[in-house]
Amino acid sequence: MENWIKDKGHPWIISGPCSAESPEQLEQTCLQLAEGGIRTLRAGVWKPRTRPHQFEGVGAIALEWIKEIKTAHPSLSFAVEVATPEHVERCLKAGIDILWIGARTTVNPFNVQELADVLKGVNIPVLVKNPVNPDLALWMGAIERIMHAGITQIGAIHRGFSSFQKSKYRNMPLWQIPLELKTLHPSLPLICDPSHIAGKRALLQEIAQRAMDMNYDGLMIESHIHPESALSDAEQQLTPKALLSLLANLSIRSASSSNPLFINKLEELRHQIDQADREILEALASRMALVEQLGEYKKENNVAVFQIERWNEVFHSRPEWGKALRLSPDFVEELYKIIHTESIKIQTEVSQQNPSR
Repeated sequence: MENWIKDKGHPWIISGPCSAESPEQLEQTCLQLAEGGIRTLRAGVWKPRTRPHQFEGVGAIALEWIKEIKTAHPSLSFAVEVATPEHVERCLKAGIDILWIGARTTVNPFNVQELADVLKGVNIPVLVKNPVNPDLALWMGAIERIMHAGITQIGAIHRGFSSFQKSKYRNMPLWQIPLELKTLHPSLPLICDPSHIAGKRALLQEIAQRAMDMNYDGLMIESHIHPESALSDAEQQLTPKALLSLLANLSIRSASSSNPLFINKLEELRHQIDQADREILEALASRMALVEQLGEYKKENNVAVFQIERWNEVFHSRPEWGKALRLSPDFVEELYKIIHTESIKIQTEVSQQNPSR
């Protein structure tokens, strides 16, 4: 797979409203972004929602609005999400420049194959978002299906993963998964979608910077002329002015070997290890918070801290889980001895605390 966006020489920015809501809203948002130098715009035409009775986009009529903007401003290109063969056909007929496959579609190989079949013989860039659940094989499978259809300009979009864990993010980034995808396919363009990872404006700068630090090829960030009144995902969209300010404040390192500041392979791998270690520590902190809750519950119900049956279950299951992830069972066993010791310590401290008065 060839990295077909590297010749841009700078991060590829894709921006525009989560949903195209009206001709005026779409045009004003896109033209303000274009005035700031953004040439690739996005617009939600069909919006697959998790639950019914939510705004699901205006449908194909928005393609006509996009055509009008493109006619008046030929230098602009548009990306649109597609979920069915009919969506693809309508976008191709309307002259849409880039298609992307959303997380809810990527999760279903049958749906992806239907899109791949209708794309055979078509020359158009296709971006594939990670599936909703953290499954690298599923993500790779969707990319490979599109590639086997003859599409040569393929990219991946990292938009985070659903989780039952409490988190400050709308979707857990789990940076190690896109990094592994990049390791397996080094030339595959990788784009970060901070909007869907964050779920709120306050976190967008942090996530975008982290993606740039990890040498992502670009960013897809939602922008709306009046985000507070947006019909979908209002909390995660920025005004065009705020978006341009975010981009101006990004620190972007050069990845060119001709640049004296170029980070060599060893340093890049060490940086990735640092990021993975942060994810590990965040996960451990979440686990220990759950352990503390467990200790409180045991105390309230007069249950002993140490439960041999539970320990045996953990001691035998975790090495097997690790083995499935290509980790040494002995390593995982020793690791969980340490984790279990700390868990017992936390629960013991909880059990010895006097109730507040």
